[in-house]
Amino acid sequence: MARPAGNTRLKAARLAAGYGSQHALADALGVGVRQVRRWESDAPPWPQPEVGQALTRTLGQDLESLGFTPPGGAPVDRGRRTTLAGAAVAVGLAAVPTQAAALQPASVAADYEAVTRAHRRLYWSVAPATLHPVALAHATLGCALLPETVGQTRQRVASALSETWLLAGRIEFFDLRDALRAQQTLLRALQAAGEADDPLLGAAVLAHTAFMPAWDGDRDAAVERMVAARTYARRGPASAELLAWLDAVEAECETRCGNTRTALHLIGHAEDVLARGGEHASPEWLDWFSLARLAAFKGNTQLRAGHLPQARTTLLGALGALPSAEEKQSTVLLGDLAAVEAAAGDPEAACGYAVRALDQLERTWYAMGMDRVREVRRQLAPHQHERCVRDLDDRLYGWSTTVSALAR
Repeated sequence: MARPAGNTRLKAARLAAGYGSQHALADALGVGVRQVRRWESDAPPWPQPEVGQALTRTLGQDLESLGFTPPGGAPVDRGRRTTLAGAAVAVGLAAVPTQAAALQPASVAADYEAVTRAHRRLYWSVAPATLHPVALAHATLGCALLPETVGQTRQRVASALSETWLLAGRIEFFDLRDALRAQQTLLRALQAAGEADDPLLGAAVLAHTAFMPAWDGDRDAAVERMVAARTYARRGPASAELLAWLDAVEAECETRCGNTRTALHLIGHAEDVLARGGEHASPEWLDWFSLARLAAFKGNTQLRAGHLPQARTTLLGALGALPSAEEKQSTVLLGDLAAVEAAAGDPEAACGYAVRALDQLERTWYAMGMDRVREVRRQLAPHQHERCVRDLDDRLYGWSTTVSALAR
């Protein structure tokens, strides 16, 4: 018989909040670890009022969303009730039914997955402000479908729902620069991955949550989330590409926290993993990583480490190897090349790359790319009276660019 999964919603929320163990959450709440074990069991008892309030404050969701059944409430059939019923309400969408209607046919999983795949492809070309509400609406549909499915159909819908929440979270963090909202969205993605018992998706979601503390310089929190992500990856047939991407994410976190030597070691390990390959196929949803993107990670780290000649060579190679469809990533690479030239004391070359990045940003907006251009402009402050820098300012603060940046 299959081993009971326990209260996967609470486990997912605990990990997403940065509590890597039951002991850590128990310490934060001032309760015994035995109590947390009971909460994460297959039949969690309803917490006492004060402890329940502390739990919801700490994890950011109400008790029912965390897998608890109110005292005196009807027994919950976990195979027929959505675990994410409160999620759509939390993001301001229509309420999701909590009572299952007639079961959907098995074909609903394939149909829901097809739309999820389409959104995944559209991410690379559709404006984020346009795609984001569409992805959220698709997640709402998934929440409504989940209680109307069972067995393998339910598992497939839950996996696609997790991927949809992950896409929405990626847009919120990388494109819309709303880290707080992205954190909550990624929590829902992790909970859906738990419903699907999909450890590889869980690893991907957890690794994305590591970016947020890293951007704030909180290395300990970022590393803890990466440990959780690697633990989940070990539970599934992880491909070489997924393992290398985890190295790249951790390298980005270390770079953001000023540890470029550690980051370069991680990138070297990722290169070795990709060179060796593996027996397992890469997940279909892992479309945000490639050898060229690993080179982009490496070039940025070399830049921040002050290895300018190496960074220039790596970034030019990555830009040349990047497929033409990956327009968003090209703005990041052009911004990093501009930063290399600014650090090397060549403002004209730096402005040339920055203008190319702005040209691309007018066609395909990407907040991370604009961040890079603005960083370069700050580097060029000593040269702000030179003609090339003034020309860059004319582009950077033109009507269309300024309005687009403020609108997003």
